[in-house]
Amino acid sequence: MADVDTLGLQVPEDVRLKLAELDLELSEGDITQKGYDKKRQKLLAPYAQTAQKQDVSSPNSEASPQTSAQRKAQRRLTREDNRYHSEIRTEAVMQALAAHSKKIPVMPLPSKRTSVNYHGQQRQRDSRPESSSDDDSIYDDEANRNFHRGARSRDSGASSSSSFSDVSASPRHSERPRSAAYVKYQIPGNTSRQALADVMQSARHSQHISQPPDVTNNAKSSRQADRVGRGVSSVRVAGNVGMDMDTDSPRHQGKVAAKIQQLMNTLKRPKRKPLTEYFVEDDDALESPPADPNAPKPEGSTLTPVSGDPLVVPSGLPRNLEAALHRYGSSTYKALAVTVLDQNGKPTVNLTYGKLLSKTQKIAYNLLNKVGQKGEVPIKPLDRVALVYPNNDPISFITGFYGCLMAGVVPVPVEVPTSRRDAGGQGVGFMLGSLNVCHALTSEACLKGLSKTPNGEVVTFRGWPRLSWLSTDSMSKLPKDWQPPPKTSEDVPAYVEVKEIQNRSDTYTTGKDGSTVGVTVTRSGALSHCRTLTVACNYTEGEVMVCVLDFKRDVGLWHGILCSVFNGMHVIFIPYSLMKVDPASWMKMITKYKASIAIVKSRDMHWGLLAQKDHKDVNFSSLRLLLVADGANPWSLTSCDAFLNAFQPKGLKPEAICPCASSSEALTVSVRRPGRTSSSATGRGILSMQGLSYGVVRVDSENSLTSLTLQDCGQVMPGAVMIVVKIDGAPYLCKTDEVGELCVCSGYTGVQYWGLQGITVNTFQVQPLNSDGRQAGDKIYVRTGLLGFLGPGGLVFVCGSKEGLMQISNRRHNTDDIIATVLAVEPMKFIYRGRIAVFSIEVLKDERIVIIAEQRPDCPEEESFQWMSRVLQAVDSIHQVGVFCLALVPPNYLPKTPLGGIHLHETRKKFLEGSLHPANVLMCPHTCVTNLPKPREHRPDRDVTPSAVHVGNIVQGARMAWAQGRELNLNDEETGDGSRKHQFLTEILRYRAQATPDHNLYTLLNSKVQVQLSMSCSQLHKRAERIGCMLMERGKLNTGDHIALLYPPGIELIAAFYGCLYVGCVPVTIRPPHPQNVTTTLPTVKMIVDVSKSSAILTSSAIIKLLRTKEAIGVVDARSWPTLLDSDDLPKKKLAAIYKAPTPEMLCYLDFSVSTTGMLAGVKMSHAAATALCRCIKLQCEFYPSREACLCLDPYSGLGFALWCLASIYSGHHSLLVPPSEVEANPAVWLSAVSLYKVRDTFCSYGVMDLCTRGLGTSTAALKAKGLNLSCVRICCVIAEERPRIHLTSSFTKLFADLGLSYRAVSTSFGCRANIGISFPGAACPDPSTVFVDLRALRNDRVTLVEKGSPHSLCLMESGKLLPGVKVAIANPETKGQCADSHLGEIWVASPHNANGYFTIYGDESLHPDHFDAHLATGDTQSSYARTGYLGFVRRTELTQSDGGRHDALFVVGSLDETVMLRGMRYHPIDIETSVLRAHRKICECAVFTWTNLLVVVVELDGNENEALDLVPLVTNAVLEEHYLIVGVVVVVDPGIIPINSRGEKQRMHLRDGFLADQLDPIYVAYNM
Repeated sequence: MADVDTLGLQVPEDVRLKLAELDLELSEGDITQKGYDKKRQKLLAPYAQTAQKQDVSSPNSEASPQTSAQRKAQRRLTREDNRYHSEIRTEAVMQALAAHSKKIPVMPLPSKRTSVNYHGQQRQRDSRPESSSDDDSIYDDEANRNFHRGARSRDSGASSSSSFSDVSASPRHSERPRSAAYVKYQIPGNTSRQALADVMQSARHSQHISQPPDVTNNAKSSRQADRVGRGVSSVRVAGNVGMDMDTDSPRHQGKVAAKIQQLMNTLKRPKRKPLTEYFVEDDDALESPPADPNAPKPEGSTLTPVSGDPLVVPSGLPRNLEAALHRYGSSTYKALAVTVLDQNGKPTVNLTYGKLLSKTQKIAYNLLNKVGQKGEVPIKPLDRVALVYPNNDPISFITGFYGCLMAGVVPVPVEVPTSRRDAGGQGVGFMLGSLNVCHALTSEACLKGLSKTPNGEVVTFRGWPRLSWLSTDSMSKLPKDWQPPPKTSEDVPAYVEVKEIQNRSDTYTTGKDGSTVGVTVTRSGALSHCRTLTVACNYTEGEVMVCVLDFKRDVGLWHGILCSVFNGMHVIFIPYSLMKVDPASWMKMITKYKASIAIVKSRDMHWGLLAQKDHKDVNFSSLRLLLVADGANPWSLTSCDAFLNAFQPKGLKPEAICPCASSSEALTVSVRRPGRTSSSATGRGILSMQGLSYGVVRVDSENSLTSLTLQDCGQVMPGAVMIVVKIDGAPYLCKTDEVGELCVCSGYTGVQYWGLQGITVNTFQVQPLNSDGRQAGDKIYVRTGLLGFLGPGGLVFVCGSKEGLMQISNRRHNTDDIIATVLAVEPMKFIYRGRIAVFSIEVLKDERIVIIAEQRPDCPEEESFQWMSRVLQAVDSIHQVGVFCLALVPPNYLPKTPLGGIHLHETRKKFLEGSLHPANVLMCPHTCVTNLPKPREHRPDRDVTPSAVHVGNIVQGARMAWAQGRELNLNDEETGDGSRKHQFLTEILRYRAQATPDHNLYTLLNSKVQVQLSMSCSQLHKRAERIGCMLMERGKLNTGDHIALLYPPGIELIAAFYGCLYVGCVPVTIRPPHPQNVTTTLPTVKMIVDVSKSSAILTSSAIIKLLRTKEAIGVVDARSWPTLLDSDDLPKKKLAAIYKAPTPEMLCYLDFSVSTTGMLAGVKMSHAAATALCRCIKLQCEFYPSREACLCLDPYSGLGFALWCLASIYSGHHSLLVPPSEVEANPAVWLSAVSLYKVRDTFCSYGVMDLCTRGLGTSTAALKAKGLNLSCVRICCVIAEERPRIHLTSSFTKLFADLGLSYRAVSTSFGCRANIGISFPGAACPDPSTVFVDLRALRNDRVTLVEKGSPHSLCLMESGKLLPGVKVAIANPETKGQCADSHLGEIWVASPHNANGYFTIYGDESLHPDHFDAHLATGDTQSSYARTGYLGFVRRTELTQSDGGRHDALFVVGSLDETVMLRGMRYHPIDIETSVLRAHRKICECAVFTWTNLLVVVVELDGNENEALDLVPLVTNAVLEEHYLIVGVVVVVDPGIIPINSRGEKQRMHLRDGFLADQLDPIYVAYNM
């Protein structure tokens, strides 16, 4: 804000902001000077009046017009290149938009948190406004209050209000994994049933077998939101046939659902041919864009080389550049050589030819004789020296340049480096290093301005070699008799011009995109170039030249430095900084000095037109050559015509305007000859842009929307020969009506890229080929990088450059054309005209267009999005190509080149690495990506019967997919302790209390690895008896009543469990509400209590007190609970004969769990099944009373409950219990306990393993020093109901290998609702197997093994070993036919410990036969199986089992209900999520789901909110590249939003419900078009 000139007035900060924006608009040329003055005066008027009242007589109240601040107010930035302006293109775009306005459906506006705005993205921001929900939310205040947002504290300072701020006090609030976080599920009822029904209808792809039926269909239906941390959750409602979905319809349709429907409506109108619906299994490759049969093809004859006029060198020209300097420095030593304008526009700095000669000789002498005397590296002829001079000091540069030439040293002109990291600065430094540059010449003023070290030396800039800096202003005098050394050869390098390859479509042949190369020009080449330009431009001695260009490179160097001295001309340089203030200064200098030559760009002509107040004094009658340096740009025609129309009355001759074409490799390609007035001297044509995109020249009508008007760039240079070769592949000659790359053969071109022999051959040594492959002559040509064709009379037409070429679907488009179209769509209100970057990125083996523009401040969000939509329509209409991504960034965010332009390579790099921080993003993959593999079509009428598949497998010799654990034999269980004769767990506990009363069964450890509580057999038995007495005495419970157990993980839970069994009650273990998050966790408890029909709740006094707090009563009425029994207040007297012996068929307990699809399911476990499960675990792990096991998992369901409460009673082994919450307080407690007690077998959850991996990643050395040793571990098993997380287990193994953990010890288990223990690691089992499968085949339910590292390979790990007595078969989930081992199918299981069925509130057993008594249609049709609902396959390995047979490994791939069917193929969410996690380092977690056939990706951003939009294109690209899927919606949320259950599994369906109900408070929601 310091740069805003307020004329000394005291103005508020908001007015300063408006003044700064006004200055920016003026500098861009978006308002006139008159409009600027009017608006500025209006803003400052109130404060000016106040200041006059305070001090009427103050002489300093008005600033002098000559101050720099006043001049700055009138500046115009010429770096904002307006060469793309075209009235014709603007009119065409407007017509196209008008034609499409009625056809294009309205696109959904992205949702953005209000704190993610333009001001929040400034690099220097004082504060950020508070976050809030989306401003167009349809919910009223009351509905919003029903959903309480969690406290959020981001490093950017944003926060949102919360109704339970104490959530942040939870130690698990933001840490991951949230294994002990309490998921609270939405109780279905009066809210959004219709929406949920829609969800169910679209989500269920296999209705024959779903996850367990919802057991809450008739539960109490008060709506409550429940999340892990802040993640939204809701219990899934399986579609109930008898449920009337019309009742209790929602009041409002969700905002998100409405936007998705809007997106679907947009996508229903495809503008391109839809994909075919057939799937070819063996051809999964990407479709190549089909060739358009109607595409125009070249019809002309093969082009013959076109020669320019003969080069007739006039007599009297100097023999070389040094001779020219000597001639004019001696004969006309007082003649002016260089004049430089100061900042006031005055020509005060001059250099005569005599001074130029003397300074040049002095520099040459010092370089060869003085450098190296103080120990530094000396300079020898042909050594490379960097010339580092600012853009406003051409006098120092020209003396340094010619000093190097005279000394025989090779100058390398580069830009002045700065302390900040300039884009491309490292590339220049690398180039200087490869050139072996050790010295740098600069001026005294520039040297003082460079950054210094504390000892006064110039710092070594990033990427630069260490240089010795020499000032050309302070060199010693020249001896009178010194003469420069003679030049031994003219074929040695004269200078090296540094060039950066911004964006090339053939980077393999021309260099890496963004790399910096050095083009070498020899002495003979430089001399020939000067002679050729002298002839072509008719240069004569004494002429005056005005040069606006950069004198260190290209046209400015060739004409302003070389040709001017070669011909003894006077050059007036206009500094770049002066052009910002006075863009008409170059025209004034032409008038004042009667200059005959001017070297400009089309931008200078355009800005000169705007300086209308200076036009009256301009006179161009002396000008014979107005050289337009960027005449090769097709859009320079508009500036040339407008400039001629404006200044022809001022003496400007039409034949004086001479466009030229140039390149760093071929130097001057062509130039229009000045003074020629014949009709054949110039040319222009109206060409079809569609034809040009196919590389064909076709004339178009003048009023066509898709025409491009080109002007010629002059004729082929004298003495040169030009050809046009094909852009791609070998250099075949083009036809006369074909667009190709221009190539030049002459004596003045560059000769090589310094040190890069490979790409030098492809660029500087081109031998053209005829169509038959034979060489077309012996001449060697140089590629120019310009695309065009040759017209009649040797006229050269350029329609683009190879650097701006984008080849998309067999068509070529130029970035300049796209920019011109974008600028034609009303850019004044939204973007800065000269700050647009267009490039292409490769996605799915085709190029995709990306447009990045700098957005104006305070641009309305909705209007900005509408403008972006219009740009997409305009580009599609004009160019017939889709834009893949359009992004708007805040002002001054795009990387800049040293001269202020956009650094394209750095912009592209930032975009791809996700560090561009855009303010708005619009992705259009549905429109652009048309080469996806063909979708697979399911034809029910052509389905093959299971028997036919079975016969086919037999004929092919395929092995049927089944496996089984070892046979159960009672003789295997020789325990020696007498417990085998007891059948049930209660009997075994009673026996152990009598036989081994003091044997320690359980030890509970705290976070300090200290014993918190231990319990022996007799103690546990007595405690259980007392609890049973209380149930009978106070609860008045009967046999078979259900008792809810509400305890934290510990021994009291175990005692309560067996107390229930003693009196014949059925226990139901439930996770208690979190004391710091009661509001969101208590409804889950209430729901399970109601669903399980619990007659009483057995818990501790602390939890009873929690249930009766004011906060808990506000959620659940205290009177609605069943009888609350306090186990801390047990009766003192003991009842006689309380024990009730069970029968095998009686219910032992109910196991309630929430599946990964969000369904709450309870299964019934009989006493026989519970005993059988314990027997299998004992045999598998070889548990005996002398063994110890360490448990660190949740004890409420599945195998975790069985290990915690059942296994020790049955086997008698000692269990060390470590609650997962203790691991959150001390990540080392679990492993420390294992090491301290030398435990052989330990079991944990993925959440605990992840906590240890993250929390102890840098502490292994310290733990080792403390004596922690894990070499005792034989089994370290992860208890889970999902695909093994091989990345986590391998990371855990590698991390703790230094502590003695064996890689063979870490393994996984698998269980599900139908059978909680299917596979389990065993003591005598083979090592875990891993395989690599083809991910593409897996999508089609096929299993194809591939080698490690193969493309599209997925690593899978075996899910433990099958327990004894367990048999699994792989079946087709639809036909129920048994699969071969090469197919993916549903895992069916048969074992003695299968669950007895689902427990529902209806007691409905209709689903029991299909789920728990299923029979295969083929294969083993007699056995009864339970269907797990998980997909997997079986592979026979080379490993040997304990029985001597080969081991059959079971691989779990994923839940059947979680899979998403897209494009006819089956995708597993975890595979897509793995790709998304790799897309950007700031993505800490993600989840995917589908909605109305759209793929929705939710990512958690671990960073600032202004980085959210960086993730949208990266996520879209990653999913496209790896899975061939188009992401429909990308949702960026805060960390902790994605709900995760106690087992560390994502609750994707809960997340989907929260998203559709607008409850996620997202940072950004992008709807991809």
